Amino acid sequence: MQGMLEGYLLTGRHGLITSYEAFIHIVDSMFNQHAKWLESANQVPWRGDVASLTYLLSSHVWRQDHNGFSHQDPGFLNVVVNKQAEVVRVYLPPDANTLLVTMRHAFDTQNRVNVVVAGKQPQQQWLSHEEAEAHVEAGLGVWEWAGNEPGFEATDAAASVPDVVIACAGDVPTVEAVAAAQLLRGRLPELRVRLVNVVDLMRLQDPSHHPHGLPGTAFDAIFTRESPVIFAFHGYASLVHQLAYRRTNHANLHVRGFIERGTTTTPFDMLHLNDLDRYRLALDVLHRVPGLAGRTGVAEIADEWHAARAAAREYAYEHGEDPESITGWRFTR
Repeated sequence: MQGMLEGYLLTGRHGLITSYEAFIHIVDSMFNQHAKWLESANQVPWRGDVASLTYLLSSHVWRQDHNGFSHQDPGFLNVVVNKQAEVVRVYLPPDANTLLVTMRHAFDTQNRVNVVVAGKQPQQQWLSHEEAEAHVEAGLGVWEWAGNEPGFEATDAAASVPDVVIACAGDVPTVEAVAAAQLLRGRLPELRVRLVNVVDLMRLQDPSHHPHGLPGTAFDAIFTRESPVIFAFHGYASLVHQLAYRRTNHANLHVRGFIERGTTTTPFDMLHLNDLDRYRLALDVLHRVPGLAGRTGVAEIADEWHAARAAAREYAYEHGEDPESITGWRFTR
């Protein structure tokens, strides 16, 4: 299928290859060769443009209701980002509207390899189509409606400095990040929480390394220069550190992602096993915001959240599905 698509694109047409996320590794070497060919072809004056090769990866690591450990590997992203920056792009749309806009953009590009990761299970819709267009154009952004940052101005993120930034990339991590922010708002309403969603992963990289890299001043305005950053990531946590290691606030960046723990289980239990669930993210905030853990009542909140995540897992193991508090959760402003 990969070979057929490469040839099809060279005829001047457009195409798409879709795969289970874990099994796209079967064509790792073919991806490598196509990316290298694109890089070399761009240096040959008589070669015309060719439509980008676009991957859509679904049946991803965080939904394993009927699959299992063999189907859990988000590492194709690690392979892709090592290629030349002029060629590769990685997108993690958080909802259906953002996915539509992302795919339209991918099909409009030339001489690249685009990787889009999106699950095929029903998910919440965060953005209108117009909002999704702006979000994809920016590559990342502050979702002020999901955070709790008094006085925040969308046009000037540096105008206020939050106590903590909760960032996310990927459809399932976005749900958990928004849910964690809501937990914090409910129990610690005075805590200034900023939520940042990343759809274009290469925005994290320094602009000297990738053309999509966000300029340093803009990056610091969003992620701050000193606040703790809790990052819920779709793939392996090391990839975010690899991309963001030159950023001012990298020392305060704590990433949660896939840590090679899984089985055939419920969606929330997959998150629980890998410490990426909403309660774990909220607990990370309690532990990493300076002085917060010692405040009156915070220890009791931590105990409550530890008990809630344990109870959700026990329910899933007894009933074979997640509790209504998880499956029926919806964001409320």
